[in-house]
Amino acid sequence: MAFSQGISGLGAAAANLDVIGNNIANSGTVGFKSSTATFSDIYAGSRVGLGVSVSGVVQDFSQGVTQTSSRPLDVAIMNGDGFFRLTSANGEVMYSRNGQFTKDKDGYIVNSSGLRLTGYGVNASGGISGGTPGAIQIPTAPMSPNATTGVQAEFNVDSRSTVPTKTPFDPTDSNTFNYSNAIGPVYDSLGNPHDLAVYFVKTGANAWDTYGTIDGTQIQLAAPAPAGSPLGSVAFDTNGNMTAPAGGKITLPTLTYTNGAATSNITVDLSGTTQVGAANGMSKLAQDGYTSGQLTSFSINADGTITGKFSNEQTKLLGQVVLSSFANPNGLEPKGENMYAETQASGAALTGTPAEGSKLGSLASGALESSNVDLTSELVNLIVAQRNYQANAQTVKTQDQVMQTLMNIR
Repeated sequence: MAFSQGISGLGAAAANLDVIGNNIANSGTVGFKSSTATFSDIYAGSRVGLGVSVSGVVQDFSQGVTQTSSRPLDVAIMNGDGFFRLTSANGEVMYSRNGQFTKDKDGYIVNSSGLRLTGYGVNASGGISGGTPGAIQIPTAPMSPNATTGVQAEFNVDSRSTVPTKTPFDPTDSNTFNYSNAIGPVYDSLGNPHDLAVYFVKTGANAWDTYGTIDGTQIQLAAPAPAGSPLGSVAFDTNGNMTAPAGGKITLPTLTYTNGAATSNITVDLSGTTQVGAANGMSKLAQDGYTSGQLTSFSINADGTITGKFSNEQTKLLGQVVLSSFANPNGLEPKGENMYAETQASGAALTGTPAEGSKLGSLASGALESSNVDLTSELVNLIVAQRNYQANAQTVKTQDQVMQTLMNIR
């Protein structure tokens, strides 16, 4: 008589209980993937088996339910089999579905174990650099100022206006112009704001002259133009559409500042300006300059790009998160703390950027992927595993009783 069948059954049932217990224990762990124990029978030159063995533990990598979060650095992978790619300080690469991240003192995006989220940086022109993924670092330095080079302004000047009778143009005397409006502030190379204003003076039917002031001082054309000359002329057709200047643009003379900033050249684009019988007014204003600014917040977008918002009301691309997938995710080696390591069985990591509809999936900021453990199913499996354990214990007990009977024969 042999006890091997019952003992092996007890061991297998105990291993199954371990797997089920681990699933239940991690039902609230973000990004956890449930496991199932698999078994195989044992034969050794006989038609009667010698019991059972645990052939492996298989993980279910299907996506868990997505839950919302109030933290922008909580990130969920949506509709894909990608993993976050993380690296340690010594360069070891790990993978995880847990998107609970924070920012450390050096600006790196890290998980609870201090591993750094990887992706692409930003090149000198402000685009994604590509190449080999590296640790993503959110900049702590302020955004440098940018001098204004262009202003877009769209007006309507009232066709019912009459030619001013008082000349010459004087920005301090409203009787010498028909309409004025601020189109600043504009910024110099040091990020200092300057008040720029434009003035319209009607000179005849469908014809206007434009003047400008910077910080209250009239902008003068360079010699040999006479002092007080208009910066440019604007003309309209009989339907009120602007026909001049060419391209709708007026280039201001070089502006010189007394605060140490570099001189600047600004082009004012008046495209879209009209002359109809309606009140003077401005319908559009934009300019490309800004002062320096500190990073106030940042967000991770569906395609993995990270956008920063600065105190100067500017936005800037800060980097892009990458994801990795594997031909055989069950070949990954679990390392604990929701981390996996690549193995020969998993195949090499296939790394790319998130995208809607891609194999890797897209990202959702302010969300987390819950554990995919079905707690109801696990409780049912627990009952079944308990019965299996009891049945195998009964086999061992029966074998023991048979042995006792044999021992008692005289």
